[in-house]
Amino acid sequence: MLNNQEIMRYGRHLIMPEVGVEGQEKLKAAKILMIGAGGLGSPSGLYLAASGVGEITILDPDTVDVSNLQRQILHDSSSVGVPKVESAKKRMNEVNPFVKINAIQDAVSTENVEELVAAHDIVVDGTDNFETRYIVNDACVLHKKMNVYGSIFRFDGQATVFCDPNGPCYRCMYPTPPPPGMVPSCAEGGVLGILPGVVGTIQATEAIKLIMGKGNPLIGRLLTYDALAMTFKTFKIRKDPDCPICGPNATIKSLLPAADYRFLCGYGASEEASEVPASQMEHVSAKQVKQMLDSGEKITLLDVRSPEEWQITHLPNAKHIPLDDLLIRVHELDTADNTVVYCHHGTRSQKAIAGLQKLGFSKLKNMAGGIESWSNSVDPTVPRY
Repeated sequence: MLNNQEIMRYGRHLIMPEVGVEGQEKLKAAKILMIGAGGLGSPSGLYLAASGVGEITILDPDTVDVSNLQRQILHDSSSVGVPKVESAKKRMNEVNPFVKINAIQDAVSTENVEELVAAHDIVVDGTDNFETRYIVNDACVLHKKMNVYGSIFRFDGQATVFCDPNGPCYRCMYPTPPPPGMVPSCAEGGVLGILPGVVGTIQATEAIKLIMGKGNPLIGRLLTYDALAMTFKTFKIRKDPDCPICGPNATIKSLLPAADYRFLCGYGASEEASEVPASQMEHVSAKQVKQMLDSGEKITLLDVRSPEEWQITHLPNAKHIPLDDLLIRVHELDTADNTVVYCHHGTRSQKAIAGLQKLGFSKLKNMAGGIESWSNSVDPTVPRY
């Protein structure tokens, strides 16, 4: 039942024939699991709370960073250093004190996901890595809960609804993930700040439609958004009859061990499955690199970030060859040099080293944590981004 204050708050819903008192009461009775309180979780969380969803559980392991504020509108400058779930809970309760918000500062894992998914009606997935997406998908299929999916990168976004009994799941669309590092993260490739506002709002819209049982949800349809062209397109996604978890002859009957998901996504794979394991690379910290430079040791600093990142900041006397140009400019490097390779966080530099090793370079070191680590542990005047 809605009280008088709720009737006043949701009045614009109640006078809509598609919502009415019955629809609003369905929203009040609903429980949503919101995975991620970042770019996508910000708009979806705000609108789900404002719309009157009765209980929302937020799961996120991170704390608010200044670099989040360009797009993660759940948080503000006063929230920097605060757990994202606590910042999100505070803001969502300010929007609507009638909503129960559960804040869990933790990452999705095979240990916690099933209990959480089973306890909620719908999952809104705002994660940004393949391993978590497969774990969430499998838990949703096994517990028969629909998964409202969204993803963002640069100017492009996607949204759909997975795990309807008659529709596809995430494994139907992506039977296997791309190799690690093949798809850059938002931290490496960037994202337009307003983009998650569009995609996250679409996720919230789909979740509300599913709760009320109204409209035509994005089941079996992938909605894509190109912000540069300002176009939306819809593509059919078919249920894979050979899907190992949602197909008629499914072979996955329970959640896989955590190591299996990491192996699926290329982490912790055997040496045969990995061209150059990280264990075969020499890693040095930013502090160690600084000590090498201060001692007068002759080293070449190789920056493999993009030209745009180089313009933001770079280390003194570093040589800049973007990763995409490395093969055609490899002649600019000397195999005899002691070379320390760095990028933003340390992922692209490892790819660069793997490629250079194949070309006969052996005196290579990876600066762990990239230029971000340099800013954090060596020189705080170097801008972080």
